[in-house]
Amino acid sequence: MGKKGGFILGAALGAVAGAVAGILTAPKSGKETRKDLEKQGKKALKAGKAEAKKIGAEGKKVARAAKVEGKKAIKTVKTESKKVAKTAEKKGKQAKASAKKVGKVAKTEAKKVIKA
Repeated sequence: MGKKGGFILGAALGAVAGAVAGILTAPKSGKETRKDLEKQGKKALKAGKAEAKKIGAEGKKVARAAKVEGKKAIKTVKTESKKVAKTAEKKGKQAKASAKKVGKVAKTEAKKVIKA
């Protein structure tokens, strides 16, 4: 939850607590007090649902953005992996060719040493 959401939730809870304290200390009958408490409870529930809806929408927005960024990252990794694989294959072929040359030179030199 962001700072804004936390502030709004805190403000709503503070308002409810203040309203409950005011109702409980007011000189009213039990029936009137219960009715006021019910009314304040319904207000608090409505505010809580509205806040939950906002937070849910914000969460969905963040999830969609994360999904998009994740797909971009996967695409980048695939592209870079292909580049690395091609480079490795090229270097492998070069190493094989170099090894053949070294083998030929070694064979030629070995024959010279044997003849000598």
